[in-house]
Amino acid sequence: MKIRIGIIGGSGLENAIEGERVLVNTPYGDVLVKVGVMVNEKVAFIPRHGERHETPPHKVNYRGNLWALKTLGVERVIATNAVGGIRDGLNPGDLLIPHDFIDFTKGRTYTFYDQKAVHVDLTTPYCPEIRRIIIEVAEEMGIKIWDGGVYVCTEGPRFETPSEIRMFRLLGADVVGMTGVPEVILARELKMCYATICVITNYAAGMQKRISHEEVNEIMRGKTRVIVEIMNKVVQRIPVERKNCMCGL
Repeated sequence: MKIRIGIIGGSGLENAIEGERVLVNTPYGDVLVKVGVMVNEKVAFIPRHGERHETPPHKVNYRGNLWALKTLGVERVIATNAVGGIRDGLNPGDLLIPHDFIDFTKGRTYTFYDQKAVHVDLTTPYCPEIRRIIIEVAEEMGIKIWDGGVYVCTEGPRFETPSEIRMFRLLGADVVGMTGVPEVILARELKMCYATICVITNYAAGMQKRISHEEVNEIMRGKTRVIVEIMNKVVQRIPVERKNCMCGL
């Protein structure tokens, strides 16, 4: 089976794509992948938190998920993340395509290279070609989208404190989430292009009275249709050959 495009659906997109369920054996455990079709392109879809959103962010099998996609032949990965907005002007419902990240996770496994020293270049952590295509598609659809931003990843599953958010703001973070790392790192280690669509579901801690998981889910449910529509158009435009990025080097 050779599938060149993989999709990792975050909160609210657990059932965004239907297809044949394939159990992929990896060195990190078996991973259930849905093999479906977007437009005329076969894609491999993984709901990051499980089909019933049963897996919290710090327990996601990040290595298994990326290895399973690579096993199926995937070279390009489009992901989604629910995030809190830190930068002034970002509002719930907005979309942002990050260009960089800051890692504040604590207890995760960040690499496939446990037995040898390998230093992977992350000067450009997110694939510039896929980022450009996502932004172009959204703009053509008349959807408000932020081109670029710094994603800060925290351990979770708790939300952040107001003091942590103030610190992240000082460090230059624009949005905060719990699942972007190590996913983006592992994709680069496997030489896969990776970009993500961040959906701002709330203002970060201290910028609104309180944050609830229900609020996050409500915003994500409202955005599912448009995100799937964006992905359909992006999949159509991703070229077969990788010429405009260095992700595979």
